[in-house]
Amino acid sequence: MIVGIIGATGYAGAELIRLLALHPEVSGFALASVSFEGERIERLYPNLWGKVEAALVKPEEAVSQAQVVFAALPHGVGEPHAKACLDAGIPFIDLSADFRFDDDEATYTAWYGKPYAHKTLRSHSVYGLPELNRSRIKELAAAKKVIIGNPGCYPTGASLGAFPALAKGIAGPGTIIVDSASGITGGGRELSRAFHYPECADSIAPYKVGAHRHTPEIARNFAAMAARPVPVIFTPHLAPMNRGILSTIYIPLAASWRPKTASVGAPRPPTKEIEEKAAEIRRVYEDFYKDEPFVRVLPEGIIAASGRVRQSNFCDISIHLDQAGTTLVVVSAIDNMVKGAAGQAVQNMNIIFGFDETAGLKAIPALF
Repeated sequence: MIVGIIGATGYAGAELIRLLALHPEVSGFALASVSFEGERIERLYPNLWGKVEAALVKPEEAVSQAQVVFAALPHGVGEPHAKACLDAGIPFIDLSADFRFDDDEATYTAWYGKPYAHKTLRSHSVYGLPELNRSRIKELAAAKKVIIGNPGCYPTGASLGAFPALAKGIAGPGTIIVDSASGITGGGRELSRAFHYPECADSIAPYKVGAHRHTPEIARNFAAMAARPVPVIFTPHLAPMNRGILSTIYIPLAASWRPKTASVGAPRPPTKEIEEKAAEIRRVYEDFYKDEPFVRVLPEGIIAASGRVRQSNFCDISIHLDQAGTTLVVVSAIDNMVKGAAGQAVQNMNIIFGFDETAGLKAIPALF
């Protein structure tokens, strides 16, 4: 199978190439880049030397050669390529936000500053979080007209961390707080002062506080999982690391899930009852994700950490309760370039074509 990648020279595009180069069903690439047309990918990314050798072509040429097309492009520019693929019966997997909001054009326009160019495309698109929408992905794939809106990196970690609590009634009314720290690759390959080494090394800082455009995506996912509106406060942080997202998610417990000794007062050491309730919730999470190949619910005593999922498609989750017994604290860890971007896109491709869902994604995380 020939894979087309439009925007192949960005970090997400390069990560797609790295993963797909070892995919058992991929025989070659059609790589496109407007900025670097005519140059060779292995010269731009010498880590590919001897493994992937290809000249960069126009997007239209990549579409004409491929059986599936990935778009690793800025927001707001991918719709014409999606339409061309849909017309040709080629699956289109978009890593931007252009197809993440289904027919909710108002939300997309408010946060991304542009209306839909081709509204009718949304009848063939699906939000590509496999753990949430796998059946819909398969349904559209069977119809031979499918566009995947690959989820954002922060929403992936937050959504997987909260999904069982929301779906199983563990989460009570009230605001869910998501604090996330991301590696600097999340800012893309283009240079900016914020990602200049002297600015970001040896420092961690929040950004776009109260105004990050992944907030409505997280809120939409939470509402779908809980079948009700869920208030969300999301704060991203830039961390001095290349890869990874660590999210700490604070979820108010439903009254029925609170330990009998739960109380708001002076801090105290965790009681046996609180530890037992945490273990009960952990079992719910384990059962919920037991058939998911890329979600690992960690046992008691192991806390999720970004370094343990590096260069893998895993999402690690650890379960905790606060000392008062009123709040579930979930820690989730993903690699922002893999499960948060390219790896999840490959997972979606595998579902579309009926491949083993783990094909091309079986690497054990690199701990260091």
